[in-house]
Amino acid sequence: MRPIVYIPRDSGALALGAEKVVRALEKELESRGLDACIVRTGSRGLYWLEPMVEVETDDGRVAYGPVAPSDVAALFDAGFLKGGAHPLSLGKPEEIPYLKRQTRLTFARCGIIDPVSLADYEAHGGLRGLRNALAMTPLEIVEEVTESGLRGRGGAGFPTGIKWKTVHDTPADQKYIVCNADEGDSGTFADRMIMEGDPFVLIEGMTIAGIATGANRGYIYLRSEYPHAHQILNEAISIARQSGVLGPSVLGSQHAFDMEVRVGAGAYVCGEETALLDSLEGKRGMVRAKPPLPAHEGLFGKPTVINNVISLASTPIILDKGGPFYRDFGMGRSRGTIPIQIAGNVKHGGLFETAFGLTLGEIVDDIGGGTATGRPVRAVQVGGPLGAYFPRALFDTPFDYEAFTAKDGLIGHAGIVVFDDTVDMLKQAHFAMEFCAVESCGKCTPCRVGSTRGMEVLSRLRNNIEPERQLEIVTDLCNSMKFGSLCALGGFAPYPVISALTHFPEDFRPTPVREAAE
Repeated sequence: MRPIVYIPRDSGALALGAEKVVRALEKELESRGLDACIVRTGSRGLYWLEPMVEVETDDGRVAYGPVAPSDVAALFDAGFLKGGAHPLSLGKPEEIPYLKRQTRLTFARCGIIDPVSLADYEAHGGLRGLRNALAMTPLEIVEEVTESGLRGRGGAGFPTGIKWKTVHDTPADQKYIVCNADEGDSGTFADRMIMEGDPFVLIEGMTIAGIATGANRGYIYLRSEYPHAHQILNEAISIARQSGVLGPSVLGSQHAFDMEVRVGAGAYVCGEETALLDSLEGKRGMVRAKPPLPAHEGLFGKPTVINNVISLASTPIILDKGGPFYRDFGMGRSRGTIPIQIAGNVKHGGLFETAFGLTLGEIVDDIGGGTATGRPVRAVQVGGPLGAYFPRALFDTPFDYEAFTAKDGLIGHAGIVVFDDTVDMLKQAHFAMEFCAVESCGKCTPCRVGSTRGMEVLSRLRNNIEPERQLEIVTDLCNSMKFGSLCALGGFAPYPVISALTHFPEDFRPTPVREAAE
């Protein structure tokens, strides 16, 4: 049998040298007169082990990593094409503790299949959900998604079924499905991993949403910083169209659905759904006042479903296995699985898909392995640049929407950024205000003016100018922004500031060290 070698084409793996490893593999095969098939996959999400090379053996796949081009000759000498022993051998990938502990539903195929092979996708369970959906009425599909308990994975946690039902019930001659792939939060990469590693699951999910709501057109709004995802998505969409998965007759049915990718221009605020719609329409991305809701008057004034990549990519397994199957994972009102992205100063950074309910401490200390520097963890920011900073005292908080809200935090897109004890929390608070000031669309005063004033106040605090007065002002500013801003950009910017003030007050008081340095 011709040996098969798998190596990712995922952006994270490419950044760590995967392309150079491929060239070294090809050169070594040629020089040794050997023949093997190299399949480019997505990443499994174990980024501290990338580039991770896998080889098919009679006993299943065997993984090696992290592999550098200089390691390739030694791998061949060790007989790695047959799973031979080598210091870089990781054994069977599914037995690696980081992977073995996961519950992979949405990411079940990531790192396993060729992302642009529809045959590979179907061989691993793809299109079963869509085929089931085609045998159901639109309302039955909506009810199945509602029963699953799926909530928006983009940050707000709004029930997906309710959004779909609203669009389903709104009469119109044209409806749209819009996928928000403007993944701009720090420490997040789940959307990119799906789009680069399993694009057909997103195509399938959007098609199911179209059939459920009566929409026949879809758009993926992709951030410009994802050129590899752009290429792979376009290739997959073309293959789906040629194969009859997309087009005037979806898999030979009476339902029509087609889609295309639109690339944004780097504005963080376009991750907000109404600003995204303005951008899609060719306008400057500005937040719209609500109502009307996009579900009633969205893209070009028509009823529109706007869901995050992971929300849409989770629907095929719901339609395949059923709503109750998906609902059985999780806790409270947080049902199903969540792809947690562990980043920052952490030993084992990567994607970890699991049912809701693990504590923050388990994620950071047990799964993430603590800091990469070996120093104590001081703070963890959950939910992107506008997420709250949690101290170790809150590490018993379960990963659950309501549990985080109760602690004045938010899950957001489930990105976790770890900081050790050298972090300056006053500097982090200033960064939050600066980020908001730079990215604000400028439409509402609390966000536009409040963030700029916040930067000034925190700068005066750092310079020890009337510190008590500055603390009063920044607290008041945060309240005004939180309750007066038009969208979540201004409304959530106070979360990192207030949490830093609350949990790390010592960093906001003048110290001899700071005064001497300045």
